[in-house]
Order: sequence, then C-alpha cells, then structure tokens
Amino acid sequence: MIDHVRAVADAILYEGYLLYPYRASAQKNQQRFQFGVLMPPRYADPSERSSLQADCVLECPQDTEIRVLVRFLQLQLRDSWYEAVEQERLLTLPVRELLDHAMSVGFDADGDGSRRWKLNGLLRAELTRLPGPYGALRLRLRLENRTVTETTIEQSRRQEALRYALVAAHLIVEVPGGAFLSMTDPPHWAAGYVAECVNEGVWPVLAGPVERGDLLLVSPIILYDHPELAAESPAALYDSTEIDEILLLRTLALTDEEKSEARATDPRAAAVIDRADTLSPEIMDRLHGAIRSLRAATAPSTHTVTSTPWWDPENDASVSPDTDQVVIGGVPVARGSTVVMRPGSRRADAQDLFLAGRPALVEAVLHDVDGKVHLAVSPQDDPDADLRGLHGRFLYFAPDEVEPS
Repeated sequence: MIDHVRAVADAILYEGYLLYPYRASAQKNQQRFQFGVLMPPRYADPSERSSLQADCVLECPQDTEIRVLVRFLQLQLRDSWYEAVEQERLLTLPVRELLDHAMSVGFDADGDGSRRWKLNGLLRAELTRLPGPYGALRLRLRLENRTVTETTIEQSRRQEALRYALVAAHLIVEVPGGAFLSMTDPPHWAAGYVAECVNEGVWPVLAGPVERGDLLLVSPIILYDHPELAAESPAALYDSTEIDEILLLRTLALTDEEKSEARATDPRAAAVIDRADTLSPEIMDRLHGAIRSLRAATAPSTHTVTSTPWWDPENDASVSPDTDQVVIGGVPVARGSTVVMRPGSRRADAQDLFLAGRPALVEAVLHDVDGKVHLAVSPQDDPDADLRGLHGRFLYFAPDEVEPS
C-alpha cells in the first residue's frame, strides 16, 4: 500500500527537516521540526503535544483487517547536528476483534544511549458501529509517545527533548475491501457522522489514486483528498512551503564556502547542493510554470469592441482624482492635503501598526464602481516617497482611517 502514497508521505516526513541555506549555522535551522512532533510526556511545554488522534468514517466487511503504518523520524546525533533515521511500524488490526473491544499495540525504536535514544510508542484503536441503516463505522486511532525520561525536561531544553520525540509522525491506513469516506467532502448521508469526528494534531485525507478509496493518509499538515507532488518538482528540497524554482536559484547563488558548509551539515543537504549544481536548463524551464487544466474557449462575442473600457475614471467626467475632495471631520480633504494615518479595526494587516499616527500627503481622492471613496496617500516621512510616486505606489485608506492635520 505504501507505494501509492510514499512520495507525498515522504514530503510530510521531511517537511522543515532542513531549510535553505541548508547550513547548521543558519538561524532558521536552530529551531527545527514544527509539524507532527510528538514530545515525550515529561516535556514541560503545554504547547507541544505527546499524542495525536485521528477519527474517520469508513465502510468495510467484518472479515477484513485494518492495516496501520506508523511513520516518524528518530533523531541521531552527528557531530553537532541531529540527523534523521526513518522509522516505520506496520500494525494489523482485525475488524471483527476491533468491533468487540478496543486494541492497543506498543512499539519501540532502539537507541544506543549516546548518539540515538530509545523511543517507546503506543497505538490505540477503537472501532464503533454508527447508528442508522448505512452500516458505517467510525475508526479512532490515537498515537502516543510513551518514552520515559529520567526527569522532567524544561521548556527551554527543546533540543534535548527532541531526542525522545517521534518527529513528523503520521499514519497511512489501509482497509482492503473497504472504503474511507472523505472528511472534506463526505456524502450527504454521512455529513453528520463526519462532523462528530475529533481530530487532534492531524487531518485524515483520502490517499493514493483517485479511483481508490481504501487508503487514508493521516497528516499533520492539512491537505486535500488524493494529494500528489507536482510533476515538475525534481526532488526533495525539505521546505515545501517554498517554491522549488526559487529555492534552487537561491541555492545556486550560494558561495563555494557556503556550499561546502552545507555539504558538511547533513548528507541530505549535500544532495540538495549537488542537485542544484547539476540541474539542466530543461528542468529549470519546467519549474518556471505549468498549466494544470484547460477549458474550452467560448464563442466569439457578437458585441462591438470599443476602445473605451467598461468604466475608466479618465473617461468619466463625474470623477476627477486630482481635484475631487471629501469632507472629514468638517475639513475638506483633497490632493495635496496632509493627514494623519489612523488605520481602522476593519483592516487585518499587521503592517498597519507601523503606520498609525504617521503623517501622510494625499495624492488622490478615488471613487470605486460601488460609489465608495478611497484616499491614495504617501507617508511624508518615507524617504522613498518620490520614487514610489513615480510608479503610482501609494497606500490606500478609507476616509474614516485618516484625520486632517
């Protein structure tokens, strides 16, 4: 089963494992592993979890079995850097037995006490027959880090706690002869059952080819059903929140000394550097863009094409951004007026914190097609205001977000 979802599962396994510029000395690589980390129970940080829980709805015969592949990374010390050792445990749960009683299966990952530390885990499983005529079942899987440490590990010692963590933990679940229901787009009759599911730290999605329904990926990252890697992606770059093309171009721009340090950090980092250095122009072109789908072209319009857009302020005599004005607090405000910026509560941009209370020059009074008024302004204390003005790069506020000065 794993072959159908391994590519996506591996991307999850190594998401954030090693970030550009791929050097241990880089600040962003000092705080690693943000997704799917199950810390030991005695780690004293309430924001970190030691277990995950996945609920899902499925249909299957009683004489089948549910196969759960537990996957995670175990850390191993390499000089002053923690590298990853992949761990997988395949656990089999007979449906008939699981309907009679909950099951718990323990597992461990060996350690040597100096470079790699032993881990203990537990998978709990419950299967419940749901009410109604549909014969659906609810499966609850709970993965726990049961590793015992000698003492409580303080919150400030996260790097030490990671030695005993199940890193990037996720599950691949198969039910031969059965089918899982989508958690994001369930059939109408199952919507209520799905709404009652409780998922903690993970999100289950249908996996593998779209024609299959017997595979489920329990991911610590929210995905859509049947996720796939982009066909253009040449290989793992360990930072999937970035764009492959940008990462590779940045990597090519590293100095020889920086590349040497990256190669010495981790074998996977060395592979990224070597891959970037040997990429062919054809692969780079393929990364530059892709069309995922095409739609049929509509018939040519029979309307007469004119040179004037459907609404153009320059051709509308009722508006004049250079001379229009708006009254704010009894004071007429127009182009050339000075105001104080007071971004309102309706705006959600954190950058507004740096604008509040600063003086600005009104560059234009604008009207949109809905009749609302907007002010284009330039901060007076911005040394680049003239350059921005040449390119028409202004800030825009509603009249109640400024006050005349």
